[in-house]
Amino acid sequence: MKLDFYCLKSCDTCRKARRALEGAGHVLDVVDIRADGVPEAVLRAALAALGREGLLATRSPTWRRLGEAERGRDLVALMLEYPVLMKRPLIIGEGHVSAGWSKEVQAALLG
Repeated sequence: MKLDFYCLKSCDTCRKARRALEGAGHVLDVVDIRADGVPEAVLRAALAALGREGLLATRSPTWRRLGEAERGRDLVALMLEYPVLMKRPLIIGEGHVSAGWSKEVQAALLG
């Protein structure tokens, strides 16, 4: 399956997920979110599919540094400004949208 794979190239979890997915035969279109960003339409679609809790990395140091006023802004606008607020990797393919590399995501994509 062809998958859009939004990640940080320096992230260990993203590297592990990438190796596993490619090893399972998936073709990845890899986008480094820090260097290339994530298109607004992709973020909005992911937010609609996953919800705020499913997409937002609240354990991120960047999130913890934000004040209440910043946290109250539109989530997509925040993620466009601070892409590291997104759970990673964000994986999008035919009928699949996930953020993070949980056991559930692995089971869905690796079988």
